[in-house]
Amino acid sequence: MGSVIEGGVAVVTGAGSGIGRALAQRLAARGAALALADIDGAGLGETAALCRQAGARVSEHVLDVADAAAVAALPAAVVAAHGGVTLLVNNAGVALAGTFAQTSLEDFEWLMAINFWGPVRMCKAFLPELQRAPQAHIVNLSSLFGLIAPEGQVAYCASKFGLRGFSESLRHELAGANVGLTVVHPGGVATNIAARARVPASVNSAELAERAARFSKMLSMPPQEAARIILAAVDRRAPRVLVGADARRGDVLQRLSPGGYWKPMKKALERAMK
Repeated sequence: MGSVIEGGVAVVTGAGSGIGRALAQRLAARGAALALADIDGAGLGETAALCRQAGARVSEHVLDVADAAAVAALPAAVVAAHGGVTLLVNNAGVALAGTFAQTSLEDFEWLMAINFWGPVRMCKAFLPELQRAPQAHIVNLSSLFGLIAPEGQVAYCASKFGLRGFSESLRHELAGANVGLTVVHPGGVATNIAARARVPASVNSAELAERAARFSKMLSMPPQEAARIILAAVDRRAPRVLVGADARRGDVLQRLSPGGYWKPMKKALERAMK
């Protein structure tokens, strides 16, 4: 079997910045052809230029993963550009500020359409192409908040817990086949997702700015390091990977006290954000 990376074709969503850009650059350095997708055309173009400088063959696809028709049409465009697919990385995601009481159902549905239905639809669209490859792999980025559920993150946690369950069940269905699947739980990676979070009209802007400033202190891991860890997991076909010490601690604490982990964790987070 050949490598899903070296000499392969990787589809990466959310490639315009953060972990998606870091993954694209690392994949380019390892000899993968790239089909890069993002709703941000400018950021996507910057990532594509960086990857072409590394010698990669790159196609750019401006894509809203919440658009079911656009997702369904993407495999044909990728196959036309590259001839096939060996790696699918579902990285695109958004955040939503505020508590459940402050969150409208419209905003909740907006987030779920991107964070949950986006990866589900991408997997549905690309699985036939992946199954045609001698060896292929899917990477679904969940979160530390797909393992633990802090207050003020109801919609985000719902999407990431849902993606975790979907990924684990799909992996079991694919067991013994040519397509592997890794679900990723990153902790505090230094990306712009929190800064770009949608803010409900009912959330006090001053309170939100203070909370965001405090939370940003926890986002310390460079995206390039997260990308290294994720692709190392792909190389060994790991079923899941915890990215960062905070993700590992959260996983252990939730296992030790499934019903009571939040109280000590909340105190630790408050200390870390001071």
